[in-house]
Amino acid sequence: MHALLSAFAPIWTLTAIGYAVGRSGLLGEQAEAVLGRFVFHVAMPAALFTMVSGARPAAFANSSMVAFAAGTALVCGLGFVAAGRLFGRGTADRAIGSMASGYVNSANLGIPVAVQVLGDASFVAQIILFQVLLVSPVILTLLDTGTGTGSGKGVVVRRMLTMPVRNPIIMASLLGVVVSALGLRLPHALAHSGDLLGAAAVPTALITLGLSLNSRPATGGPTEHTEPAESTVRTKRAEVVVTVALKTLVQPLIAFVVGGPLLHLPDHQLMAVVLCSALPTAQNAFIYAQQYGLDTRVARNSVVASTVVSMATLSLATWVLGTTGP
Repeated sequence: MHALLSAFAPIWTLTAIGYAVGRSGLLGEQAEAVLGRFVFHVAMPAALFTMVSGARPAAFANSSMVAFAAGTALVCGLGFVAAGRLFGRGTADRAIGSMASGYVNSANLGIPVAVQVLGDASFVAQIILFQVLLVSPVILTLLDTGTGTGSGKGVVVRRMLTMPVRNPIIMASLLGVVVSALGLRLPHALAHSGDLLGAAAVPTALITLGLSLNSRPATGGPTEHTEPAESTVRTKRAEVVVTVALKTLVQPLIAFVVGGPLLHLPDHQLMAVVLCSALPTAQNAFIYAQQYGLDTRVARNSVVASTVVSMATLSLATWVLGTTGP
């Protein structure tokens, strides 16, 4: 439990600082929007490029990643369907619901939890690559399609083909893959600059999350204009409950079933898969919703609520499966 508390402390501390700064008005009314754009367009791409360029895609070829990917795919699919069927969301908002349901906080929480509980963060590095290279492009494609200005087939195809150029997240990931595949090494000064810039992504995203707790979230979608305010609040609460349940309970359970009875993973690998699947929603879901002009309340509240609930689910997973060392 001490290791988990140590891992969660920076998240809550930085979010609380962001909240306090927002309450004080120290950074002005546009702070949330400006910092959000900085994270999405500058710091996060730098962080992703650094991670991907220093890794090898061949690391995906193992049974542990199959179990984790199965849980992620199924839960993201359930989140997408639930957002549409149960809550009447459009494509873009369904994409955010899908991401909030199955996209784990692998960087700023996954790494410290893995190091302190598992004794090794190598599996988390594979998860980061999996989410960046496979999950994020699907989510961003849905977001881009759902918020596109044109409705014709040619417009949609053109937007999808040019999205890597227009979206800094995908562009940084693709460039990282190219650098990794070619075995290139950036000059030390340039690489160090990228490291410093990328290091700002997680803390700035958490500060932005804290700032958002003071603000009135942007609204969008047809339900915002057709439902009474009280009904809308109840609907969003129910949506957060469903999303958090999928993230913190269903995803690790699926990973356990696939990794245990189906793939018969060794105990230490099964522990890593289940523990990482039980990680809370990444703040990327909130950042993406913000940058695409969507209602940020469900994403924001899912990040906060799943982080709280995951304290119990991570502890339960550690207690049931047992801790493993390096």
